[in-house]
Amino acid sequence: MPMPSSTPATPGAKAEQGVMQYVHTWGANPLPPALTATLIAAQHVRPLQPLPLLFSPILLFSSYLNINGYKKDSAGLTSAWSAAYLVLARRRKQAFGSKFGVRGLVRGGTLGLCAVNAVGGGLTYAFGAREEKV
Repeated sequence: MPMPSSTPATPGAKAEQGVMQYVHTWGANPLPPALTATLIAAQHVRPLQPLPLLFSPILLFSSYLNINGYKKDSAGLTSAWSAAYLVLARRRKQAFGSKFGVRGLVRGGTLGLCAVNAVGGGLTYAFGAREEKV
């Protein structure tokens, strides 16, 4: 059986399909919402901030749904709650000097991960197909 070629027949079509496939795979993966929930909890446990901590169980539930086979629904839940956290977190102002400490890097990583989750989960939810169980 021949190995698939890494060089595409038409360069433009394969590159777009590769990016869309990567984004779809990201949105259908259970790891990003679990990692986001962990980073959110790491930021808001000390000092205790109850409102942002409400996002962690929802994102963990999204990972649970994904593992149980509800990939499209999990992607939609992850996308919506990651975007909501992104909006909430962007409202908090941060001093310039604190952006480069450990807390600032964790916050920046969380916001970046939320943005990628919102895009990846949204595209997976919009263009994904539900698998019918027989």
